[in-house]
Amino acid sequence: MMIARKLTRSALPASPARMIRTIGMTAAMALTPLLAVAQQQMAPIVDAQVREVVAQLAADCPMMDAGDKAAFDRCREKLYGESKFRQLLNPITMWGRQRDPAMALKDTKLTQFAPDVLTGMYVPLFMFDGKYKLRFDEKEKLWLATLNVRFRNRLQPGEFPYPFWHEADKWGTYENARTMLLWIDPQTTKARFAQFSRQGDTPELALADRATPPQFDGKWVWTDSNGRTQPAATLFDGVFRKDNPYKEKLSASYREFAIGLREGQCLSCHSPDNTNGMKRLVLLQSPAHAAAEIKRVLRDVETGAMPRDEFDVEKPLDAALKKTILEKGGEFSRLIDQAHDWERMASRNPGVAVNTSK
Repeated sequence: MMIARKLTRSALPASPARMIRTIGMTAAMALTPLLAVAQQQMAPIVDAQVREVVAQLAADCPMMDAGDKAAFDRCREKLYGESKFRQLLNPITMWGRQRDPAMALKDTKLTQFAPDVLTGMYVPLFMFDGKYKLRFDEKEKLWLATLNVRFRNRLQPGEFPYPFWHEADKWGTYENARTMLLWIDPQTTKARFAQFSRQGDTPELALADRATPPQFDGKWVWTDSNGRTQPAATLFDGVFRKDNPYKEKLSASYREFAIGLREGQCLSCHSPDNTNGMKRLVLLQSPAHAAAEIKRVLRDVETGAMPRDEFDVEKPLDAALKKTILEKGGEFSRLIDQAHDWERMASRNPGVAVNTSK
């Protein structure tokens, strides 16, 4: 005769999911002291790395007059080269203002940049005094280096990557930035995020030191009184050497590529005003911005991952337009590679004419 037994809940064997959760919690509790020890051991290594970067920033981009063009050019040239700061950057680094110090990085709207763009157009807009703080942020699980900075608010409009003054709060945060935040991955020791913030120990600019930017007329690119396209930095001025033979070819190639982007409504999303409110924005509105992202853009267009509609759903392109974008974008990408190859050869052989025939 079989005897039936009523098992209590506590007597039931644990479900696999429950067992995994229990084991995971136990492992995490056991690992916590180990992680704390690892952080302590990493602290002097990360600090030495950051100290070296900050020292170079202070030497190459020191506190100067905010309108000193020569100082800006020297800073940009140094950072764009084989600088310690460039080496610190992740191949894809998220950049933007810190709107709310309490907001998690995953919830913050940031723009995706390659080191070329950050070192050639954005970070040189700041000046550094060599002071910094470093701590491990438990919430983000990243090292946070906080650097004292000042913004070059009195440069000519064409020296900025685009009109930051299209939005008053953005310009205000740039102009009154007191710190730059570098969020460093403890595994790779690369900066995955970089932000500028009005928070800091030094005072904000006095009213007399603030600049009055021009009125934004809705144009990200414009022609100045001398007939030159502005912003100059977006045409690789100050980034590539003046005698780089590919600069004009790149501008012409980008214009053809941009026609396809406009027809595909890509530029309506990938512009600084971020009309779709993307948390991870990619800018394509200028040659220099597009150059840093071109290979990822072509891959996404080829696979159909781009463009996307207002609901962030893939939006298939017309076959002929897709072919045009891939062909024109491919030519732009090849010219970018050739321009970079020329720069590398020229830097190794200063004063020697470089053969550009392919």
